[in-house]
Amino acid sequence: MDAPKIKDLLEGVREGALTVDEGLQRLSRLPVDDLGHTRVDTHRSLRCGFPEVVFGPGKRPDELVAIARSILTHHDRLLVTRVEEAGAEALLEALPEAVHWTRARAVTVGTYDREGDGRGDGLVLVVSAGTADGPVAEEALVTARALGARAEHLADVGVAGIHRLLVETQRLREARVLVVVAGMEGALPSVVGGLVDRPVIAVPTSVGYGASFGGLAALLAMLNSCASGVTVVNIDNGFGAGYAAALINRTQPAPVE
Repeated sequence: MDAPKIKDLLEGVREGALTVDEGLQRLSRLPVDDLGHTRVDTHRSLRCGFPEVVFGPGKRPDELVAIARSILTHHDRLLVTRVEEAGAEALLEALPEAVHWTRARAVTVGTYDREGDGRGDGLVLVVSAGTADGPVAEEALVTARALGARAEHLADVGVAGIHRLLVETQRLREARVLVVVAGMEGALPSVVGGLVDRPVIAVPTSVGYGASFGGLAALLAMLNSCASGVTVVNIDNGFGAGYAAALINRTQPAPVE
């Protein structure tokens, strides 16, 4: 249940299209839908602007389907992250309108296209260092679009060939917010942060050899960035970065060119 639906319901009661008891019955499941195994937060969109996001790991396929159906009873959008193959297959079979983003390991349902529905006037630009960082970058991209942001991906522009990034400087500056994804030594967010006057959300990935310690080296490098305006999410957390970027894109004033 989101704000527009509640508004329609209240107006229906006021205009006599619904009785008070009918309106009460429709609201009676708020704010939680108890499925036994899961208590779905049906108020999340009303409070936060987007329905509860489903974290896929640890849930059986039938549980994922039940949760997804509950969310779609109240909302017109769904985002399931880190979904495993069996769970994705169950969701696609149960929900014909669902889309499986295989590289991002996400399943979505919603009234947006691959570019987003333009909620917020700006552009979310996801910048990734190497091809191996692609799955985390794609997760950020799908998440931002699921929230309605216009989002694009600038791939394979890591510091090992920094000329690949520098030729895209104007494109970097056209974005309202940038999500910068990198593993190895994690230097890319600092470089991007030194080129733009936009918020930069850094995402360390677990890509790298032994001394990268599963992304810890990149995380520490990003936390110690010398560039201003860089904030950091957890290792491999493309979802968290994409979500934050979409919220910033909604609230920030349009950039002055």
